[in-house]
Amino acid sequence: MLEAVVGSEGAERVLLFLVARGEGYALDIAKTFQMNVSNVQKHLERMERDGLLVSNMVGRTRVFAFNERYAFKVEVIALLTKALDLAPKEIRETLILNRRRPRRKGKPL
Repeated sequence: MLEAVVGSEGAERVLLFLVARGEGYALDIAKTFQMNVSNVQKHLERMERDGLLVSNMVGRTRVFAFNERYAFKVEVIALLTKALDLAPKEIRETLILNRRRPRRKGKPL
């Protein structure tokens, strides 16, 4: 949907992931969309270089999030949120309904 605006389908997927989850790292994004990790890293590094994203180290993992000081942050997030709302149901469920914590032992499904 936003490929024309952000430049590529990969960049669009990276941004949708970050909007849905708030933050993320390259391997997690790549696994979610079955993309090449090096391509995801290139998109993340370009967006960080341009000021849209910031990163910090959590252990040995570089975690990316939107830059709070970016001039158009509110507008970009609004556009991406609308695109996420219009995305196919499978993509929305993959991004939004992903359990991040383990289930308690013995808890019924």
